Order: sequence, then C-alpha cells, then structure tokens
Amino acid sequence: MYVPSALTARTLSCSFCIALLMSLLFSVTASAEEAPLTAHEKFYLQKIRPLLEQKCLGCHGSTPDDIKGEYNMLTRESLIKGGESGEPAVIVGKPEQSPFWKAVTWKDDSLQMPPQERNRLTAAEIADLKQWISEGAVWTERELPASDSAISSKNTAIAMSTSGGQSPTWTNRTYEPEDIWAYQPIQRSPVPWQALSKKQSSQRNPIDAFIQQKLKQQQLIASPPAEKKTLIRRATYDLTGLPPTLKQIRDFENAPDQRSWSKFIKQLMESPQYGEQMTQMWIDVVRYADTSGFANDYERPNAWRYRDYLVRSFNADKPYDKFIIEQLAGDELDPDDSELLIATGFLRSGPWEHTGMSVAAVTRQLFLDDITQSVGVSFLAHSFRCAKCHDHKFDPVPTRDYYRIQAVFAPVQFADRKVEYQPYENISGFADMKARTERLLAETQAQQQQFKEKTDAAIAAWLKENGYKNLKQVAADKRPPQRWFGLTELEKSLLKINNKRIDYFERELKRYEPYAFSGYNGPPNNYRSTKTVNLIPNAKQQQGEIQQTFILAGGAITAPTDKVTPGVLSAMAGSNSTSEPNAWNTIPQSTAGRRLALARWIASSNNTLTARVIVNRIWQMHFGTGLVATPNNFGQKGAKPSHPELLDWLATWFMDHGWSIKQLHHLIMTSDTYQQSSFPVDAARVQTVDPNNRLLSHFPTRRMTAEQLRDSLLSMTGELNPEMGGPGVFPEINWEVALQPRHIMGSVAPAYQPMPLPRQRNRRTLYAFRYR
Repeated sequence: MYVPSALTARTLSCSFCIALLMSLLFSVTASAEEAPLTAHEKFYLQKIRPLLEQKCLGCHGSTPDDIKGEYNMLTRESLIKGGESGEPAVIVGKPEQSPFWKAVTWKDDSLQMPPQERNRLTAAEIADLKQWISEGAVWTERELPASDSAISSKNTAIAMSTSGGQSPTWTNRTYEPEDIWAYQPIQRSPVPWQALSKKQSSQRNPIDAFIQQKLKQQQLIASPPAEKKTLIRRATYDLTGLPPTLKQIRDFENAPDQRSWSKFIKQLMESPQYGEQMTQMWIDVVRYADTSGFANDYERPNAWRYRDYLVRSFNADKPYDKFIIEQLAGDELDPDDSELLIATGFLRSGPWEHTGMSVAAVTRQLFLDDITQSVGVSFLAHSFRCAKCHDHKFDPVPTRDYYRIQAVFAPVQFADRKVEYQPYENISGFADMKARTERLLAETQAQQQQFKEKTDAAIAAWLKENGYKNLKQVAADKRPPQRWFGLTELEKSLLKINNKRIDYFERELKRYEPYAFSGYNGPPNNYRSTKTVNLIPNAKQQQGEIQQTFILAGGAITAPTDKVTPGVLSAMAGSNSTSEPNAWNTIPQSTAGRRLALARWIASSNNTLTARVIVNRIWQMHFGTGLVATPNNFGQKGAKPSHPELLDWLATWFMDHGWSIKQLHHLIMTSDTYQQSSFPVDAARVQTVDPNNRLLSHFPTRRMTAEQLRDSLLSMTGELNPEMGGPGVFPEINWEVALQPRHIMGSVAPAYQPMPLPRQRNRRTLYAFRYR
C-alpha cells in the first residue's frame, strides 16, 4: 500500500485548493452571465408575447385602471388566475379545459375573444396557444437576443420606432405589417395593363386595370356601361349635388362620341355648384357649425366666412397641400392676407364654450383636445384621442406624441380679427337686417327707460307719503320690503325680459361686423365669454410666456407629468424621406411657426397618410365607400384597403398632378369602373364571392344625402335660389322641432323662426344655419 509523504500530501492539498478556487471563479463568471433562453422561453417570446400584446392587452392590461372583466394578462399569475368569474382562466398542461383557450377558439357562443370577427385568431395562432399551455405556459420577462428579435407569432412582425411609450412593454411591442400598412412608404405599383380586355385597353385608364385584376382573381365579370341618362344623373349629383337639367340631358344624349363625357365632367366642375358640393363634404369632416355647442350653443356670427372660403377654394381647384397649410397656419403665412385669416376658421370650428361659471384652464384644454383630434381625423385618418389618457392600444401612437402634437397649438389664442368684407363675399341685405336689429334694440332700450322713469316716480311718491313709516313696520315685522313700484304685472314681466332682449340684440348686431373667426399666437388670454368678441390684445398685453405642455396622467388637467416639446407623429417622422431626413419633420420651439411647420409636415409628399386619406375620401364620394371603408381610421382597427395597390397608385398620381382634386375626379369618372351599370352580370356569383361589392363588379347604388334630397326638390319645382355665400339662412323646418324651448344663459332664446320670404328660405342646404 502506498503511503504519501508529507511533501506529497502538502502538494496534493495545494493542488486541491487551486482547483477549488478556479472552480469557484468560473462558477461566479458563469452566474454573472444569464443562462441561454430555453426553447420554451424562446417560443413564448417569439409566438405568445406578441400575440398577447396585439390581441389581448388592449383590453386586459395596457390600461391598469380599465381592465375589462377584471382579467389582467400582464403577468403569468394573473393570466392563469382569470377574471371576475373567479375561475382559473388557464389550466396549465390542459388547454382543452382552459376557458382562455376555449374563448379564442370561438367554439362557445357565450365566450368569444377577441370579440370582433375581424380580430379573430388564425388557426396557427390558436395552435400556438394550445402548444404553449400544453407545455406549461412558460413565461419570462427577459427579451429576445437581437438575432431573434422582430419575430412574432407569424415571424413577420415589425418593431416601430416612436418617441416612447409609458411602459417598456408598449415601447418594445411589434406590429403585423398589415396592421401598420398606412405607415409604410407609398409604393407606385406598375399598372397591370394585361388585366384589361382589348376594348378597355383602347381607353387605358389605370383604375380599370387594377379593378379588373381583382375581379379576374375572383372570377367576376364587370357590368356593361350604364345608360346615358343614368350616367348624367350620377355625375351631376356627384359633382354638384343637384339633378341634371333637361338641356343637359338632351345635349349629352345627342353627343356623338366618348369625348363628350370628359367634356361634360369638366363643365360640371367649372360650375359654381361644384364648390358647394365639395364644401358640403368638407364641413362634415371638419366639424363646422354656426354655433358653439354645449348647453348655451351661442351663435358664431362670422363663422360663415370660413364656409365660403371653402367654396371658393374648391371652385378654384386650390392644390390640396396648399389648402391644408392655409387652414392650419394661414395667419403664419401672411398675417395681412384677408383670405388666409379667414381660412384659419378651421382652428375654431369645433365645439367650445366659456362662461362665467367655467374654469378657464378646463375650457382651454377642451379646445386643445378638440383641435388635436380634428387634425388627426381630418388630414391623417387617425383618432389621436385614443392616446390622450394612455398609449394607443392598437396603433404606434404613444401618449407622448398626442401631447407633442398638442404643443403645436399651445400658442393659439382665440381672436375675432378685423377683416373687411371682400368684394367677392355675399353681404347682400346686411344694411336692412342691421337697421332692423338696431331699431328693435332702440325700441327695447326706450321701453326700459320708460319703465325706469315710471318706477322712479312711483318710488319718490311712495317715500313722500308714508315710505319711512312702512319701512320701519316692515323691519319690525321682519317682512321683505316692496319690490315693484308703479308697474303693472305685464310691465314687471317686460322689465325682466327686456334686459335679456337687449343682450340678444347686441349680440345679433355682431353678425354684421367685419370680423374673421380666427386666432393668433400669444400667451394665455383672458377670455370673457363665448358670446363676446375677443379681439387681439395690444402688444403690451401679449407679453408673457406660452404655457408649457405636459403629458396629463389619465388625461386629467390636474395631473401633469413630463414636459413635452412640439413634435409630429414619431412613428412616421422619417417615413419615405430620401433627403434631409430631419428637415421636413422638425417643429420649432418658438411661439410662431409651429403650426406652419406641422402643416407642411402634413402636406409633404413624404407623409405616408395625407395623400392616401384625401384620395380615399374622393373615392368614397363617387362609390359610396372608400377603398378604405373607414375614412377616418387608417389604423389597426380600421378597415384594410380593398385595393391597396390602386390606393397607392392614386396617391402618387394625385401628388404628381399638383394635388389637384378636380383632376382626380376626372380620372375616376372617366374610368369604365365608374361608368358601369348598377346591375351585376352574375348576381349569384357576386352574392357568394363579394356580397358587399367591395371589388366593384358593378356600380354600387347608394342613398341620396339629406342635403341632396332637399336641394333636388327645390330645384325640380323651380324654387331653388342659386344665390351663393353669406350668413346662414333659416329655412322652414318641422314646427314641432322649431318650437322646442332653447336655453341661452343670460339671454332670451327666441323660438326658431324661418325667414319670411321664399327666396330667403329656399337657398341650398349648405347655407342653412347649422346648430350644433
């Protein structure tokens, strides 16, 4: 047996210690580095987490204060625990027994998630969830390595760069390409000319090529051309909102060739009624009304000047990019140009009210919220309001962006700016109406003076006779003193009413004063009231700092958090920009120029939304439904384009042709798609394949608007007054509606009264006074 010597033992002992020390060092180093992700963790990060973020967390986690059904999916424990039913939502290892998995399969009619048909999970997504639950519902808070990032449940998800959300989860979430299609650069796809028949090829309208391509894919046949009388009625209603005249019908039916159709369309667009029809569409988009809304609904005496600016702009075929800039920042372009000052009426078209009982900061915030939302919906087809209280649940719009865009309008203060009436504005009858109002005001004031004199005399006589004695007796009896002296019961009532009538007549006189319903850049103003004229303060009064803009927690004005600077939609800040990537999307920090910079960003050809949005609105005017069926929502919850290549082709064509809306009308209306019959060739096939006619195998029928219906009746009976412009008129309406009581604080609210003469009442509906 070998017995080691002392030296050998010491040597072995040292070797053991060294080995142990090295082992410990390597152990510490290894523990300092995270262990590689397991296969189950990678599966969760690649497949399950993106799916939960896209389809579930919008209602079950993104907004902690508003968890639907008390079911929070932000953690593994809460996801397994379930919600208000009290039952576990996930039975780990048993997907078929898990209510969560049953809900996403839609097999139980009483439990279907996500609840919208269009958001249903695909078979592959359901299979992924089943596998995940079966394998233990593994969860990790770690992130994928860079090599594995941007892989979603479909392996196609995209991470969007934004200004940052309120949580890392939101900031790092990914989106399926089809959900953020509107943020992608506009692509001009080649026209599929091969889809056209030989006859169509001779016409060579690109619209028909794109439409035919889709129809052939679904084995659908386009309808033949409509009759001439149908086409002329279709065109006149689309471009003028009025029925065709007998002369127009005869001339067109006797026209010799196809060129007459193009000529007829151009003639309609040259008529003054074209601008009226387009304005009717636009004022619905931009929330225009002649009153301020809310409880009192005060009249806005000069709001009509903005409406008439729109008519002139459409008739002149003002380039749409210029049209945008003038409405958002006309005063910053040229503060001395009357037309540009009137154009900024857009900024104040929304509802707003400030009274003696209002909190100025609250009414101010209501204005800022409204203008931010309106800009988003009108020009970009995005509801920014969804990001007011929290990061957008579905689109790459963080709360920070909402307040960055709002900061653009922080310097805007209300002002009724003195702008003399222009020769082209309709102020006929102003002198007579003003004289009538002044006479009524003078008569009312004179009557009040008579009542005052009569009362003063009665009080003097009462005091002289036994007034002091009566006062002592009233005090002793603790009775209220006598209030009225020398007036009959009728006169007492008139005395109270006349004060309010005087206020009403004084406000009515403002209808005839040459002010533009506009604004200016400056520090916060002391608004007196919605019903008063707010003039621009003098230079001394304008001194001061612009209010800073903060992110408001939950949208509450009492809970400001981080300060923000003016900015644009960060997810799209650099989209499609090939040169000077930061030049077109930078907003200055100075008081002046913010709106102009934002307007130019919106109107830029680099912006992926603007051209698509207006092209879609024009398409909707002609076909009843846009290529995107939700014209105010191009986000994930909006409809997807039925013909994405056509939409992008039209958007690029529109910009290449000077943003001309008239040329866009002409292109659409000269297509075979527009001119086809409303009767499908194969109705049974259409009903099966395309029941909503989204592929346009035949021209879609649609209802006339209320404005078109009224104007048509007046036109066909010869009663329509074609006079254009001017303050809103008061047509005859249902008397049950007309006589409903109205409330205006501090003033009388007279019952609705139609104008006395038929020629005054029977103007186009566009010019009817619009109550909010």
